[in-house]
Amino acid sequence: MPEEITPRPPFRVQKRQGWQLIFDPSIAEGGEATVLGGLKTKNVDVVVTKEGLGPVLAVSCKGAIGAFRNLTNRMEEAVGDCTNLHITYPAMVTGYLFVMRAHRHDALVAAVATEEPENKPVEEGRVIGPNDIAIQLSGEPVEAVVRFHNALRELTGRRGIRNDVSRYEAVSLALVDPTDGTSGEPLTSYPLEDSPLRIERFFETLYLRYDERYVYSAPDLKSVTRRREWSADSPIFTDEAFKQAMLDYQLRCAVGEDISDAE
Repeated sequence: MPEEITPRPPFRVQKRQGWQLIFDPSIAEGGEATVLGGLKTKNVDVVVTKEGLGPVLAVSCKGAIGAFRNLTNRMEEAVGDCTNLHITYPAMVTGYLFVMRAHRHDALVAAVATEEPENKPVEEGRVIGPNDIAIQLSGEPVEAVVRFHNALRELTGRRGIRNDVSRYEAVSLALVDPTDGTSGEPLTSYPLEDSPLRIERFFETLYLRYDERYVYSAPDLKSVTRRREWSADSPIFTDEAFKQAMLDYQLRCAVGEDISDAE
């Protein structure tokens, strides 16, 4: 439910022909959630909290604009944060989403070509340096990005509460295109199609682990923990302008279930 999520999304719920979502920006709230860790409290970007159970799902969002030589420090932070949270809440489903700006080598070449004699770029904004390049001229990622990907791959895939507390249930690495026309879109060429770090698998993995632990393994708590299925008649789904402008999504409906009877 929206009220179980921090930061509070701009939606409210009504029970009418199933569970309906209504856009209401007046009730949205920002901020992070402070979660009790085994070593220290930690501010986490997105947290779902269930009454009587505490935090059940948490997602940390990190990013890098450039200077990919410093990614080792990010790895140390990721391991420490995950371990800290799982010590106190071993059942909590944790995700780590890392986004980096995918500067291409040809962008560096173009920037150098447009420099003035005083060695100042003509265009305003952050100067792209050699250490900021993520994609080579060949289209392949630079070695630092590949190493970071391989290291993150070792941190994902935690299945049960008795598994390694230093692993996340799901990790995703997204390289975002900064070029005009496609700015903000994740690259489809890397991570590779068979990588567990593909962003398309991130949320489906988190939801699967959540359902396994809090729904299927605890049927007596199902009335509290079961995820809702929003009615296709919800205002946010039927308003085409809102869908395109605010959500930019394709509606995915459950198959073979009567959502009007969902509790």
